Amino acid sequence: MIKTVRELEEKLSKPSEAVNRSIRQLTGDIVILGAAGKMGPTLAMMLKKSCVETGVKKKITAVSRFSDKSVKEHLEENGIETIECDLLDKDNLYKLPDAENIIFLAGMKFGATGKEPLTWAMNTYVPAITADRYRHSKIVALSTGNVYPFTKISVGGCRETDTAEPVGEYAQSCLGRERMFQYFSERNNTPAAIIRLNYAAELRYGVLVDIAQKVRNGIPVDLKMGYVNIIWQADANRAIIRSLTLCSVPPAILNLTGQEIISVRETAEKFGAAFGKKPVFINKESETALLSNSSLLCKTFGPPETTTEQMIQWTAGWLENDNLILNKPTHFETKNGRF
Repeated sequence: MIKTVRELEEKLSKPSEAVNRSIRQLTGDIVILGAAGKMGPTLAMMLKKSCVETGVKKKITAVSRFSDKSVKEHLEENGIETIECDLLDKDNLYKLPDAENIIFLAGMKFGATGKEPLTWAMNTYVPAITADRYRHSKIVALSTGNVYPFTKISVGGCRETDTAEPVGEYAQSCLGRERMFQYFSERNNTPAAIIRLNYAAELRYGVLVDIAQKVRNGIPVDLKMGYVNIIWQADANRAIIRSLTLCSVPPAILNLTGQEIISVRETAEKFGAAFGKKPVFINKESETALLSNSSLLCKTFGPPETTTEQMIQWTAGWLENDNLILNKPTHFETKNGRF
């Protein structure tokens, strides 16, 4: 059982031997853009730990507005250089240091409804100027499974070769992000990889936390989106880092998620058993859901190390101990594309 934030971050930032092999292969420094979000800090720490474990000398630089200064301080305490930068400011973006490897995590999702111009600027304009600024680098750009249409559960999720049919302006702007990286990759001969994540989970936020909190607090669990994919954040971090070795022209595309299609109802019932509470449900499962097929990920990197059952056990224990929760719901149940 994971009992403290420190234990959790240690687990989320632990590199695998496969990550270490990738770090040995890579030349040059690494810049992470949008590094202060939910995934960025542990990703940066994993990169730093891998460099220490392998004896490879690389500068790891985390770039963000750092509205929460404690995140900046935490990264610096772990040996990671930080730079404050509003990526919408083109002049400041072009002043960022050169690096052979770029991991792009920036974007806007929650609060997008009502702020559509800002959403498009963050999700399409910033990728365009980033791709131009770092035309001589390798770029791994995080995207989302939201670019796919809803599919029947029996299909097993969308594959990378399926046509993108995003629902709503947030998802449309994310496809715009991908198109900008694709365009500039081919225009400037910039190797890139587009990683469609769906959904990362850890103990302070994620689909499992959303479901578990509702069950524990007696709040109805919405079954409109009756099935989901998730992946433990450490496994997602490892795949993102290893994707620096996949960059190509045109960009490689990779779904980043777990192997299982998870039933929201069954997951809620498991949390109910752990908490001694009977889940309350509203609405019914439909024939379709937002699902991604991870076959290519598993073929390329092997299956994720962490099982859904392990994540459920950790999440239940974390909540039972009243540990820190970020209060950043995923809104995974949304089917109208409005976040």
